[in-house]
Amino acid sequence: MTATARLLILSVVLTWLAGCAGWGGDEWREPQVHLVKVETVKARLLQQEFVLHLRVDNPNDSRLFIRGLVYSVRLNDLLLVDDEASIWRSVGGHDRRTFKITARTNLWKQLKPLAKLLKSQVPLQYRLEGELNTGLFFHDDLHLMRSGEIIPGDYLPE
Repeated sequence: MTATARLLILSVVLTWLAGCAGWGGDEWREPQVHLVKVETVKARLLQQEFVLHLRVDNPNDSRLFIRGLVYSVRLNDLLLVDDEASIWRSVGGHDRRTFKITARTNLWKQLKPLAKLLKSQVPLQYRLEGELNTGLFFHDDLHLMRSGEIIPGDYLPE
């Protein structure tokens, strides 16, 4: 090997080791993802379009890079959306950021069960499940599951 190649390899290894030494200080905590709001954009017979507002809270010192999200939304046991979105955003250390994701679905097959659910006055359980794809060079998938309840009468006009 030439002297230039040896020097290049040595500098790469030393830079890599210096970067690894800085990683051991703080304990990494998992970011929190919250479904904040759901907006209806279009509600046609064969296609519905919604905007999901997701808030990501980063409790760590380092910046969190987000590449994408694979997710599903259920109302009781009825699957409303099963999709993926490419986001490519970042959340600073000890910061929070809200992202808007467009979700398209066809609820034609579930129209009768969905109408029955929405007519009832019983609170409905919703569940957001997915994987948040993070990392810029080293990829990591964070599993998420959030749930809550809504009262159908609050969303239907009289």
